[in-house]
Amino acid sequence: MNTTIKRVAAVVLGLFGALFINLNIITLLQADDLANHPANRRLMVREYEIARGPIVVGEHAIALSTPTEGELRYLRTYPEGPRYAHLTGYYSLVLQRSGLEAAVNEQLTGRPTEVVAQNLGDLLGTRDRAGNAVVLTIDPRIQAAAEAALGDRQGAIVVLDPQTGAVLASYSNPTFDPNPLSSHDPSAVVRSWDELLARDDNPLVDRALRELYPPGSAFKMIVAAAALEHGMIPTQLFADQPFYDVPQTTADIGNYGGGVCATGQTISLEDAFRLSCNTVFARMGVDLGADALVAQAERFGFNFPVPFELPVVASAIPHDLDVPATAQSAIGQRDVRVTTLHMAMIAAAIVNGGEMMRPHVVDSIRNPEGGRVRGSMGGRWEAPPGDGRAISARTAQQLRRMMVSVVESGTGSRARIPGIEVGGKTGTAQTGLTGTENPPVAWFVGFAGHDVAIAVTVPGNSARDTGGLVAAPIARDVLEVAVATRNASTSGRTSGPSTP
Repeated sequence: MNTTIKRVAAVVLGLFGALFINLNIITLLQADDLANHPANRRLMVREYEIARGPIVVGEHAIALSTPTEGELRYLRTYPEGPRYAHLTGYYSLVLQRSGLEAAVNEQLTGRPTEVVAQNLGDLLGTRDRAGNAVVLTIDPRIQAAAEAALGDRQGAIVVLDPQTGAVLASYSNPTFDPNPLSSHDPSAVVRSWDELLARDDNPLVDRALRELYPPGSAFKMIVAAAALEHGMIPTQLFADQPFYDVPQTTADIGNYGGGVCATGQTISLEDAFRLSCNTVFARMGVDLGADALVAQAERFGFNFPVPFELPVVASAIPHDLDVPATAQSAIGQRDVRVTTLHMAMIAAAIVNGGEMMRPHVVDSIRNPEGGRVRGSMGGRWEAPPGDGRAISARTAQQLRRMMVSVVESGTGSRARIPGIEVGGKTGTAQTGLTGTENPPVAWFVGFAGHDVAIAVTVPGNSARDTGGLVAAPIARDVLEVAVATRNASTSGRTSGPSTP
């Protein structure tokens, strides 16, 4: 009998011990994770007691909290919802958070400066303290220009400051209105969400950051960079052929239109780049070799996660390229994939003397009194091999001149702006068999002056769309506004921001 009682007591004590340990783990180690878990509705309700800080562009809030009656004391609203939807995201009792509403949630709720004294603050009646304001690097005029230039077309536009990495515009279309998703009526939120999910054009997808595309001939910037870094010069001559007989395969690579690029005799590297000559670049990629091609792409950040406030899909190029795959990759096809943001970063690095900068969209965090809590998270991007330098300053200057010639007298001529030096590279990437059911992805990647870099992606609209025909004029319209805006800012003539 005593033995049985002892065994039962030992089991009970063991269970109490396990419970004690588990409670301490939850209390001491997991408390923050559980309290801040997105599925914790109590946390969301508590957050609705805070006047969530605004997200600011220029002088205007593009996300703000409005007082209401009821359990949820504030309603999150978005005055220009669709224009900034993929940046702001939504703040929803049902759907939780997305975009910057999720990425900088602690700053918007004011937690970083209050986490230690939160309970004391509640006791002292300071629960109505507003959150911090998040000020963005976006220029409202450039963002509006991107929206207008893309129009009804599916696609994305990213504009960067090459010297700092600041995002001046990031627009993806189709877009959505985050206001219905932030409603306090759960049934209305679910209904709006289901309607968005049912659409074939996937408006919730941020095509600037979260969609990978084959870059097509825009990838020739990287191949040309590899060639120049390995000692080639812009005037180096190559055979001008209508087709390149790719080793180890019966499939040839031809030029756009099926003909030669110049006279049919020889063509220089700079002219092959200007005219986007596939046969030259496919052969060049094979001659350089897969290792050199991949290494140069990785120095531009391929196969590395891009540091950014919002999630970005990593651009990719395979390491195990055979000869045919190397030839196809050299013209931006096969398994090479890249985001619009990343292509804008590559153009920015070329303008910036070969240095890769960290892209960032948050300019500063400011407390309710207007004081600066912290600045941007910009600076040199040191993750890629080369400690942030993708190419030498000499190669960057050579590439810059070659990109200017593309716009002055090559495939990017529709991006010309009188009186402004514009450079770029077009791309027309095939996404499958040629035909109306598999239209290409049209690209323009480039810059205007030294202050603006841009990438335009227009996927899947028409089989006749090319980078030069479709993406280049879109880039021109945005660059005109961007240059005028930047010039006005530097000359001190900027008045209050306006959004057409």
